[in-house]
Amino acid sequence: MKKVNILLTVIVTLLAIFLALLGTGTAQKVQRSVISLFAPFLRTGTAVRQGIGAMGKGLKSLDQLEEDNRRLVRENRDLRATNLILRDMETENNKLRSAMDYRERSIFRLVPAQVITRDASTWWNTVTINRGFEDGVDDGLQGGPPMTVITDGGLVGKVMTAGKNDAKVVLITDENCKVGAYVEGTHEKGIVCGVRVQDTGEPELQMNFLTKNANLQPGQKVYTQGVGAVFPSGLLIGTVKSFKPRELDGQAILTPAVDFPTLADVFVIVSKK
Repeated sequence: MKKVNILLTVIVTLLAIFLALLGTGTAQKVQRSVISLFAPFLRTGTAVRQGIGAMGKGLKSLDQLEEDNRRLVRENRDLRATNLILRDMETENNKLRSAMDYRERSIFRLVPAQVITRDASTWWNTVTINRGFEDGVDDGLQGGPPMTVITDGGLVGKVMTAGKNDAKVVLITDENCKVGAYVEGTHEKGIVCGVRVQDTGEPELQMNFLTKNANLQPGQKVYTQGVGAVFPSGLLIGTVKSFKPRELDGQAILTPAVDFPTLADVFVIVSKK
């Protein structure tokens, strides 16, 4: 390697002496020849440097695009969350508006209430609401009938015990809650009560003591009959899901009008207007 370096040094030195001995015109011609000889390489080097510079700018642009993309993803996620909240608020607002309209149209004087607790062991039997005897809610222990609890969709149950500012409500899905009822468009009458489904443990509504040849059809509505001075007449209980004749009577399975798993807002019927 040292010998090569020495040889190159000698060649460069001799070339310099040779150029110095040449005339000015001849020297310039030689210089131009040398430059022409190496010009393609010089241009290539410049192009490479320019390409590298452009690539650096391109990399910066890609980094910026990635950052912009991440920002847009965050904004899109935030917008979706906001839209979801707004849709929930709109749904809740529509529910409340519908409930208030029902309250205004109702023939009863209604006290609005909210479900505040549900015992896991009695999920389908009772709920506690945030209204009590200070709000005019009566459990019937003083001699009158227990007050009926409803939603704008239908019958919920009746007040079982009333405290100062809360009350326990027994639901119609409870096995011990009996409701006299009739089927719309027929002469069929019977008793509706809740019963546990063995496979799922969830309750369903059964209407018993129908005639064997009732031949009820799915979708027929079932209303309170108003007997026994407990539940007012004409409150929607549910719709017929199926019917079967038995040895002594007929039995219908009902779909409740109220969505009990999501029950949150109710009305207590205090009196007629």
